[in-house]
Amino acid sequence: MQLISPVFHSQGSIPPQYTCDGQDLSPPLRWDDVPTATQSLALICDDPDAPGRTFVHWVVFNLPADCRSLPEGVPNTPTLSEGGSQGINDFGKLGYGGPCPPRGSHRYFFKLYALDRVLDLQPGATKSQVSAAMQDHILAEAQLMGYYERSR
Repeated sequence: MQLISPVFHSQGSIPPQYTCDGQDLSPPLRWDDVPTATQSLALICDDPDAPGRTFVHWVVFNLPADCRSLPEGVPNTPTLSEGGSQGINDFGKLGYGGPCPPRGSHRYFFKLYALDRVLDLQPGATKSQVSAAMQDHILAEAQLMGYYERSR
């Protein structure tokens, strides 16, 4: 699978409107080459450079197998119009919370997973709950990494 965004390149800079310094919109994402046996898709965005631990910015799961994109500015609602559910991020909120590093340049990994089942989870699940439910059910994965550093 391949995961891309029309607003930033792999290993490129994430534009400010997708961060806490801007409108805090989720970036548009597209993907292809999903395995035919896929039953659902999951997306996790996190920051491994956060102080103390990896910080979770977005958890989406049970996207339909035929879904190939998420638009800019996905609403922070329990379920999505495309199908699927959103989980709780480490800001303690449902849906997307954009990059907001306290200092320095941080890496933000958007990871897409093709799964051989629909996860038995309710909206509001955490990354750890989604990761545990996905274990042994990942058919393929794709990753898009972008950087962000706040201007002071």
